[in-house]
Amino acid sequence: MGILRATILPLLSIFLLLSLSRQVSASESFIHCLLNHSQPSHPISAAIYTPNNGSFSSVLQAYIRNLRFNTTTTRKPFLIVTALHESHIQAAIVCAQTHNLQMKIRSGGHDYEGVSYVAEVPFFVLDMFNLRSIHIDVESETAWVQAGATLGEVYYRIYEKSNTHGFPAGVCPTVGVGGHFSGGGYGNMMRKYGLSVDNIIDAQLVDVKGRLLNRKSMGEDLFWAIRGGGGASFGVVVSYKIKLVRVPEIVTVFQVAKTLEQNATDIVSKWQHVADKLDENLFIRLILDVVNGTNKENTGRATFFSLFLGDSEQLLSVMNKSFPELGLKKSDCNETSWVQSVLFWTNFALGTPNDVLLSRVPQTLTYLKRKSDYVKEPISKAGLELIWKKLIELKYVALTFNPYGGRMSEIPAEAAPFPHRAGNLAKIQYAANWNEGGEEVTDYYINLTRKLYSFMTPFVSKNPREAFFNYKDLDLGINHNGKASYQEGRVYGIKYFKGNFNRLVEIKTKVDPGNFFRNEQSIPTLPN
Repeated sequence: MGILRATILPLLSIFLLLSLSRQVSASESFIHCLLNHSQPSHPISAAIYTPNNGSFSSVLQAYIRNLRFNTTTTRKPFLIVTALHESHIQAAIVCAQTHNLQMKIRSGGHDYEGVSYVAEVPFFVLDMFNLRSIHIDVESETAWVQAGATLGEVYYRIYEKSNTHGFPAGVCPTVGVGGHFSGGGYGNMMRKYGLSVDNIIDAQLVDVKGRLLNRKSMGEDLFWAIRGGGGASFGVVVSYKIKLVRVPEIVTVFQVAKTLEQNATDIVSKWQHVADKLDENLFIRLILDVVNGTNKENTGRATFFSLFLGDSEQLLSVMNKSFPELGLKKSDCNETSWVQSVLFWTNFALGTPNDVLLSRVPQTLTYLKRKSDYVKEPISKAGLELIWKKLIELKYVALTFNPYGGRMSEIPAEAAPFPHRAGNLAKIQYAANWNEGGEEVTDYYINLTRKLYSFMTPFVSKNPREAFFNYKDLDLGINHNGKASYQEGRVYGIKYFKGNFNRLVEIKTKVDPGNFFRNEQSIPTLPN
């Protein structure tokens, strides 16, 4: 036995050294390839970071928005390319294929499962944060926005040019444009104007052959796919041309909370029956969570968070007619500009300088887990009582309901890969946040979300149980991108894209037959 151990240990050491040296030589060969493909006018050398570079860790961590994936055990890339020019993207794609390397594409780093900067195989990150230019043309009511820009930057640049224009996208200002737009991102104007992807009119993309394409040269199929099907499955989106939307000079926001002792169940029940049928200028988000009650015992709380595209007098008229149960008062209403309403929704105090939207530092960084569901019919009061009971039992998971209806019901399910249109009352987000690391703690909170998700089964969509692609959830399935790629991809693909999944697969097979652009939940190619 001793002789066997004495023989095996040196062999293992040699094997590990050989594996390490192969990785090093592969990295060096890849860098050599990048340098060879660099244009003299736009040298790529300044965009390459290896672990030997003193800034490597700070560059990697700068856009990690979920602390679950910022641990010592998280697998790190062997290289980061912080593209400064389109040619750097082209070089990365060509060289990665030559050396058979996995490439992850990151714009803002808000992927809930870290898919844009974590992998189980050796990989490098193509980081888009330097490509952040925004060109607003108020006259044509359009803008070209690069993928590395943040939503906050987009909103601020619009505000600089006009106080009567906006864009229907998310309310978190540090979210990156690339992932948000390409995955079907939404915001609190979706009942009026639809999703971000419903307001995209052109794009620039580098394809698997390294070609820089626009809408005309890529064709309508590929242009359709990158508006909600996830750009990272089809190429590298460099920029989007968006259509700005009209907003009034004065909008109104409010936040009203009711506990169970304040008749929350009846008010939530009424919300379900009216939220998707209200004036399309009115969006009322509902958040259910657990707080300490007046008797210091845990109780349920319903918070109603709203944006109305109009003044408070108009809003009160709508509310008194359609949703008097909430008891909204004039003193609850805050009249402000559209750009300030974004800050209100991000928990900044009204009056905070607008340029805070330019900050790329998140207000908070936590460990987190998210899941999603779709509600087709109002949940009965008896059902709501059971949900409250479960929320109080679990304590640390919140449910956020985002109402549909309005413009969302008018756009056909096939208009973009995002299929959740008419027939949906609301989308649910399950959210757990925590501030302590460690596998045991992480498993505890993730399991809380899974328990609530399982409990909600009778109340949500079925066959398939639908999910929102931008609320990435690896519980729905993981693609190992091997021989079973199509079968694995179909498991989560049908939930995210329903009937549009088949068209996405066909387009993927046509534009990237070798499945170079792949990740744990990418669109697969058709099986051979």
